[in-house]
Amino acid sequence: MLFRSWAQVTDPAWPDVARVPDHVGGTHLVVTRHALVRQVLADPVAYRPDNALDAVTPMPVTALRVLAGHRFRLPPTLANNSGASHPQIRAIVADALHPARVAAQRPWLTALVRDRVARLGAALDAGEPVDLYAELAADLPLLVLARLVELPDAPVGAVKEFARAALELFWAPLDVDRQVTLAAEVGRFHRVLRDFATTGGGLAAELRAAGHPPDVVVGALFFLLVAGQETTSQFLTLLLHRLAGEPAVRAGLRTGEVAVADVVEEGLRLEPPIVTWRRVAATDSTLGGTAVPAGSSLVLWLGRAGRDPAVVQSPDEFRPGQRGSRRHLAFGAGAHRCVGDVLARMEAAVVVAEAAPLLDGVRVVRPPWCPDNLTFRMPDAFVVRRSPGAPA
Repeated sequence: MLFRSWAQVTDPAWPDVARVPDHVGGTHLVVTRHALVRQVLADPVAYRPDNALDAVTPMPVTALRVLAGHRFRLPPTLANNSGASHPQIRAIVADALHPARVAAQRPWLTALVRDRVARLGAALDAGEPVDLYAELAADLPLLVLARLVELPDAPVGAVKEFARAALELFWAPLDVDRQVTLAAEVGRFHRVLRDFATTGGGLAAELRAAGHPPDVVVGALFFLLVAGQETTSQFLTLLLHRLAGEPAVRAGLRTGEVAVADVVEEGLRLEPPIVTWRRVAATDSTLGGTAVPAGSSLVLWLGRAGRDPAVVQSPDEFRPGQRGSRRHLAFGAGAHRCVGDVLARMEAAVVVAEAAPLLDGVRVVRPPWCPDNLTFRMPDAFVVRRSPGAPA
């Protein structure tokens, strides 16, 4: 279950808190109820974020040596930081992603997406298959992020490969050979980030000016590039795939009876790119009647919490605007709530508004495939083709 939890969100057999073994002999408490997940996220003292970025497959010495050769370090910075430095680091990053700055990017992004949609529509009209992940969604969040935050001068493809390698290295069940390969890829780009952290402008310069050492600057950039942009491109792909099977919703979008913002929220509830998140119990406690000894690893099942019938009227149906739709935990909650939620919502709203018409009259040639991963969906493609006889 741990590594394919996104495929089991509708299984009714799960209790509120379940003890589940992992692939290396460890045990985790999986928390499934919306109220309990939120309780844990909102209490960073009793349930600390220290294990949020720990590798779920312990690193062998060979992989650690590869990382050490690249001087790889990832100190507590954002998601895994329970220390006194977290509020200031978070405030600096939040200012870089301020809602006013995000809103200013919307016209540029709309024009870019509109241009891509026109090109993809022409390809569909010509009878060609199109990959809406690779040709529309994959690089959009990175391109927007680069306009908000100064980033290292690296090809988009190299950044995407690094981000996906990091998500696999730290959150997937792996054999030793794969860990070594991924460690080399992550380590190489970490060296690029480290060099940029000492000289780069924008966010990097602001963190340095606030007195944070280079490792913290690297950690902030690492998290933005790995979780910040990659998860949004995953969500765009998953949402478009879901909309392909929701003709009534697309019809409502065309007539204005369905709001784009409601579609985005329902997508976040039902198709979150981050399906679990971790915490570690700081003290002995009780959660939903289950004893939680200090040191316990908690896996918070965000994807299932979004389908809790105590919160949502029709938990398994895609009904934009329904009661409880916006109470999902796709962005977490509490002091470590995702700092880029406004940015992700804006990007998704633009893609839904501009690209949903592409899905009319198409058939899915290849649905997104997601590999085993504790936390991230990581869809690899979404290929569609115009159905025979469908109007262009």
